[in-house]
Amino acid sequence: MFLSSSLPVLLLCMLTASSSEIKISEDALKTCSAIACGIPGRDGRDGPKGEKGEPGQGLRGLQGPPGKMGPPGNTGPPGAPGIKGTKGDRGDNSVVEAKLANLEAEMRRLKSELDHVEKLQAFSLGKTPGKKFYVTNGERMPFSKVKAQCAELQGTVATPKNAEENKAIQDMAGSPAFLGITDEVTEGRFMYVTGGRLAYSNWKRDEPNDHGSGEDCVILLQDGLWNDISCSSSFLAVCEFPA
Repeated sequence: MFLSSSLPVLLLCMLTASSSEIKISEDALKTCSAIACGIPGRDGRDGPKGEKGEPGQGLRGLQGPPGKMGPPGNTGPPGAPGIKGTKGDRGDNSVVEAKLANLEAEMRRLKSELDHVEKLQAFSLGKTPGKKFYVTNGERMPFSKVKAQCAELQGTVATPKNAEENKAIQDMAGSPAFLGITDEVTEGRFMYVTGGRLAYSNWKRDEPNDHGSGEDCVILLQDGLWNDISCSSSFLAVCEFPA
């Protein structure tokens, strides 16, 4: 009961004290500056940027990532040539050398065949009786050369083994020609240069007579008869080939 009647009086006293304090504060503001009284002012404008300071004494930070690559520059002048190096080891050329050797062998074979054809072309075409073919180049030479030349052409000296072949060689030659028959191995026993005893002969009368003890070869005369003669004499070369 007593508390209820005293409350208005108490509130009045508090308001009176507050008014007094507010008045005192206003008077104090009039007699002091804003800084002395601790009152915050307005935010001022930013001043100009100062100069860069000295680097700090602490550890330097990590380097950042590289920047974007710039455009390529112009090509510079060539440098001076360097010192010539030592010669290197020889490479493995065995495969190349083998191929080269094969090519060289093939070239030699082709050249040999070409020479063979050219020499054959030097002979005129002859007769072809049965299974033989006769050719001549029209040259006269010793028997050893005739034999060698026919062998080089892969043939033999013309050797008739019957009357038909004898006539074919006679018609081909047109003049005395060596035959592939001699008695060089055994005097008086005429044999084919390819081996074997005679199966046919057409000797001239009183021939062979080994005149002067030096007639070991045989020639076919123009009339188709045979005569023994010196092998060193020169007569027409006629070669024989299988037809």
